[in-house]
Amino acid sequence: MRMPLLTLALFTAAPAFAQVTTLYDPAIPHSPQDGVVKLYGAGGPHTAFQKVADVWMEKTGQKIEIIAGPESKWSPMAQADADILWGTSEQSMTAFLETYKTFASDQVEPIYIRPTVIAVKHGNPKGITGFDDLLAPGMKIVVTEGAGVYNTSGTGTWEDVAGRLGKLEDVTAFRKNIVSYAKGSGASFRAFISEDADAWITWPNWPATHDELDQIDLSPERTVWRDVNVALSPMADPQAAEFLAFLVTDEAQALMATEGWQR
Repeated sequence: MRMPLLTLALFTAAPAFAQVTTLYDPAIPHSPQDGVVKLYGAGGPHTAFQKVADVWMEKTGQKIEIIAGPESKWSPMAQADADILWGTSEQSMTAFLETYKTFASDQVEPIYIRPTVIAVKHGNPKGITGFDDLLAPGMKIVVTEGAGVYNTSGTGTWEDVAGRLGKLEDVTAFRKNIVSYAKGSGASFRAFISEDADAWITWPNWPATHDELDQIDLSPERTVWRDVNVALSPMADPQAAEFLAFLVTDEAQALMATEGWQR
């Protein structure tokens, strides 16, 4: 069967209408050497990083700044003076590299890893013990998603967890209970509260740093792991590399482990 000419023309022309949004501003020069080591990235690892930075500053007297949150809030600053970028997953860092042109993929180093967990209300009033409990009708679940427009480590994690055993019915039942697809972990936490949700598929650092949440571990066969990684600017302050070396020492690992980060 021959394709109608109009339909063929639309398929052929489609790439011309594709739009790529980026925060990259070529007018911003990258000049990070200012005597202050600055790390930029999404929220999550920043609280553990700050614990390590506080020890480092006390040891050395050198200044470290941890700048975290939605990328749109710090992107112009990072393009100008980031010594170090961190990605909360490999796919997140890959997206960052589209914007921060001074950094390259071969400069990226995974440094810690953590598992997906279930966050529940403090005291676990629904008595949730694992993934199967989330499939019960009426359960209210929050998931984190980038929705194609937001760079977040949570993108796809709920689907990976739900589909780990290759059972389509698990994904279907889980999806029926989702009450919020929130863009970013901060938005997910707010949705968890506002929606009076029962569970949230997230990372250990959130229950570790919020009294409103308790952590329920997923079984090994359901658990998805994603890393946190760093990239060092080739123009960084010299002490930036020293801080990265300290960030993976035994002393730093003990601090990172308080929020679920492992090596």
